[in-house]
Amino acid sequence: MLEVTLRHGFDGFDLDLSFTTQGGITALFGRSGAGKTTVINALAGLLRPDVGRVVLDGEVLLDTQRGIWVPPHRRRLGYVFQDARLFPHLDVRSNLTFGARYAPRGSRGAGLDDVVALLGLGPLLDRAPATLSGGEKQRVALGRTLLCHPRLLLMDEPLASLDGPRKQEILPYLERLRDGALGLPILYVSHAVDEIARLADRLVLLQNGRLRAQGALFDVMADPAAVPLLGVREAGAVLEADVLAHAEDGLSTLAVRAGQLELPGVQAPIGARVRLRVLAQDVILSRQRPEGLSSVNILPVRVDAVHPGDGPGAAIALDAGGDRLLARVTARAVRDLDLRAGMDCYAIIKATTVAPGSIGR
Repeated sequence: MLEVTLRHGFDGFDLDLSFTTQGGITALFGRSGAGKTTVINALAGLLRPDVGRVVLDGEVLLDTQRGIWVPPHRRRLGYVFQDARLFPHLDVRSNLTFGARYAPRGSRGAGLDDVVALLGLGPLLDRAPATLSGGEKQRVALGRTLLCHPRLLLMDEPLASLDGPRKQEILPYLERLRDGALGLPILYVSHAVDEIARLADRLVLLQNGRLRAQGALFDVMADPAAVPLLGVREAGAVLEADVLAHAEDGLSTLAVRAGQLELPGVQAPIGARVRLRVLAQDVILSRQRPEGLSSVNILPVRVDAVHPGDGPGAAIALDAGGDRLLARVTARAVRDLDLRAGMDCYAIIKATTVAPGSIGR
């Protein structure tokens, strides 16, 4: 378990927050300047906050009141930066084994062969960093950090410098790290909603140095109150679905709690469980079950809450057989449909609005 309380003042900016997290991937999300990197720098020991307390698995790393400050090299935290910071004069294998030098004697963790297999680095071992793509460099940097046998992995926007294809290339490896046998807790900083929707187990929302929300990813993403923090065009729910079938026309059938969805671009095998990010702006509501539509993705839902926005829109929290969905409609639609808590209706999701990049393992 990680327990964090931090207060620190900069010129024109104050950080003041507390949060706890336990295992898996916890995402710190916020727009630029929210304080995300400041938080992980304080955890790593690269910043001494004015007031703070950090406890990892019962060990106090920082307690300003008691005068405790464990230096960075004794905290056993791994840090993956935005840029890979590989040694240009060493090949990939030597970059990886350099990290292994700093694993404490007798510590338990992944070996070289384990990391190479996990991150798909076998074909890269004899290559120089200058010959690698951005995604390949980040995989090597991650592998080097894992070989230090850290107790906690800090990742500061590791995909921010990558273009779309390179980002899609590395995301499956991060999913494997999350779901694998290492059991390494990760604090993942990002301002990209698509990344955290695919990777995170828990979500901590920051704004102007303050904690605005925290909890399980599925709950926070589907909370109408989080829409202004995530952005109206980025807000949406995350569902888990089981892959039932793949058709020859490129559509796949997936089972969610409220029914079935047919979506393109699903690469997972039959029987696999995947995550789907469904944007609130792509969910249409109907009082009656519609007929004659091109979309066959029609789910029975119940309105949990209606959350008016500051402008002409409203966010509608929906219960889809136990899953949480989010819809964004106009205030006029709320009036015309008489949407209110407890009402049964139908959610329509157009297949092509769920992009392949929004479907993760």
